[in-house]
Amino acid sequence: MVHSTHRLRELLAEERLHVMPCCFDALSARLIERADFPLTFMSGFAVSATRLGLPDTGLISYGEMVDQGRNICEAVSIPVIGDADTGYGNAVNAKRTVRGYAAAGFACVTIEDQLAPKRCGHTLGKEVVSRDEAVARVRAAVDARDEGADTLIMARTDARKEYGFDEAIWRCQAFADLGADIIFFEAPQSEAEMERLCREIPGIKMVNMVEQGTTPVLAPEQLESLGFRIAAYPLTLLSSAIRAMNEALADLAQGRSPTGLLDFENLREVVGFPEYDLEQDRYRLK
Repeated sequence: MVHSTHRLRELLAEERLHVMPCCFDALSARLIERADFPLTFMSGFAVSATRLGLPDTGLISYGEMVDQGRNICEAVSIPVIGDADTGYGNAVNAKRTVRGYAAAGFACVTIEDQLAPKRCGHTLGKEVVSRDEAVARVRAAVDARDEGADTLIMARTDARKEYGFDEAIWRCQAFADLGADIIFFEAPQSEAEMERLCREIPGIKMVNMVEQGTTPVLAPEQLESLGFRIAAYPLTLLSSAIRAMNEALADLAQGRSPTGLLDFENLREVVGFPEYDLEQDRYRLK
């Protein structure tokens, strides 16, 4: 069986865009894999919302995130990228975080330059640390990889909002120079900025497609032509799930049976009853 980190390297070597729906638990990750997407991303926003019922404002801990990630990685065979926020402390914390995420099964770990407590990249109130601290975090993450953590490193900057495009570009270049495997410039504000990012920064770039967010949501073919290798959709499944649950609850509140539900046999299949029953038969007492 090909290890997920090796498989992710293979995917990134393909000169094309990969559409990547983001997951928040083992079930959403399994649905992504069943729909034949080649990779997924554990969204911090979505995990905070579903595990704690709280906003993505640094309230969820390292332990809760890595525990959620372990369940996700065990549920699927496709590579999973893990949102590790700021690394949960200083550079040494970031290094431990990378090792912990790698041990949980993540094929790649994302470290960002926000000031803790961090928040969703498309909301108000973001702040970033100094250049030196941002560089130290990413250097520590890359060192963890090079010292044996079997995972890739995605380096993210949120500097665009507070300090402008040029500062964000400087940080992206610094992260690339340090050896980050993927560069993530969060929340560019126009297609022109997205084009310049891809033109000026070497290596593999990811873009975040947040519906109604700061960045223009472009068609996959447009993103590919600009030069992005991954297009993440961090809130699409969460948003659609909340809407579907709200509609079902409204029907129940009005005394109606909700429509559009999965049939029970399909539901059993999705959660793995057929595989369980086959395995049980192997050990049935004669």
